[in-house]
Amino acid sequence: MQNAAEYISELINRARNAQAQIEFESQGKVDEVVKRVAWSGVRPDFSENYAKLCAEDTAMGYAPHKLAKIQVKIKGVLRDMIGKRSVGVVYENKETGIMKIAKPMGVVGALLPVTNGEATPFIKVLHALKTRNAIILAPHPRAQKTNDTATAQIRAALKASGWPEDLVIGIDEVTLDKSKELMKQCDIVLATGGAGMVRAAYSSGTPSEGVGAGNSVCIVDETADLADAADKIMRSKTFDYATSCSTENSVCIEESVYDDMIAELKKAGGYLCSNGEKEQLQAAMWTEKGLNRDIVAQSPQTIARIAGIDLPEERRFIMVEETGVGKGYPFSGEKLSVVCAVYKWKGFENAVDLVNRITTFSGPGHSCGIHTTRDDRILELSTAVRVSRVMIRQPQCLANSGAWTNGMPMSLTLGCGSWGGTSTAGNITWEHLLNYTWVSKPIPSTEPTDEELFGDIMSE
Repeated sequence: MQNAAEYISELINRARNAQAQIEFESQGKVDEVVKRVAWSGVRPDFSENYAKLCAEDTAMGYAPHKLAKIQVKIKGVLRDMIGKRSVGVVYENKETGIMKIAKPMGVVGALLPVTNGEATPFIKVLHALKTRNAIILAPHPRAQKTNDTATAQIRAALKASGWPEDLVIGIDEVTLDKSKELMKQCDIVLATGGAGMVRAAYSSGTPSEGVGAGNSVCIVDETADLADAADKIMRSKTFDYATSCSTENSVCIEESVYDDMIAELKKAGGYLCSNGEKEQLQAAMWTEKGLNRDIVAQSPQTIARIAGIDLPEERRFIMVEETGVGKGYPFSGEKLSVVCAVYKWKGFENAVDLVNRITTFSGPGHSCGIHTTRDDRILELSTAVRVSRVMIRQPQCLANSGAWTNGMPMSLTLGCGSWGGTSTAGNITWEHLLNYTWVSKPIPSTEPTDEELFGDIMSE
């Protein structure tokens, strides 16, 4: 029986041979193939059945929302690439004599999450092809059929375009050993998934780009349009049953509008647990081993049934009132479910501190949001928090990874900087998969005089 190292070595060799064939391909051809691959993912005769397959395969999320994710994210990633140079000279400054030539990295090892198993394969492939890299996809075991289907669709599009199919290879019958070998043998790891996966990527000895854990927090102050804020929080909290690491896990409400905001959240479909129901929910959601997988990305009715709570059918998400942060308060952490903690605050400095305490405990460096009309508070929050993204009056799940209504780069791999143990504090895109050769020409000396550098300090 072939061992994992031998199996991955064969895949790497196939991918390298394919990549060598397109390493010096023109920008025009690259962009044409990227467009064709993107279309293969969003075309209705494929995407609708594919979204349903992913929901069934992973037993997570909601198929109509997965379809929406496929349509928005794949199209958005393509939009962000159009007109951007990834081949040859991509920068030139005659004054400094510097020129940069973009070059591929080789073979990308892509680790994929079960929570976003539908759109992530296409997005990572588009990033790889835009940069003339080959890519090997390692899905979560629960998304094997999803990945196999995506890979076959993409390879067919490559073949129809006259490009080698082995630019995109999916791991068959994925195992932990195969994933580890992929990380060892590829040229760069692109990891999206749980904290353990990302740590493994960074410790593999291969250059890596990875996503940090999420636990987004949202502030609502007394100047906010409460109905609008509640609607956006609901849409984010319930999208694909909270598979996204960007969904609001906690909402922190200014005390003078707390009751009114809770009322608006209830109008939007929220259910506020009693103290007894909160205890039942906590017991159901966490076991000795951590978060109960049976509640991850499930409907609110399924979660309530597991917890023994009588939840009306029309309720779309569950709220629990919380006061503390940390190990003794599990609702303050990431929940990967349509369950949201709500906090009360007085004094904006305390709201900022609450965001920092919550994200430091769980989801450091990821994101937060605020519903306010005060620009001074937006600046104060953005300056003080230790996160990579601050979303203003937006549904975070739909906004952090890029939306038609904001300027964030479209991506489903969100770096969290050194706060979250990742190398990038931004949305990871095709630009992270390029090497650059710097070409330097001589220019007249730019050496300054000591007077120009130090000024009055020299006379002290």
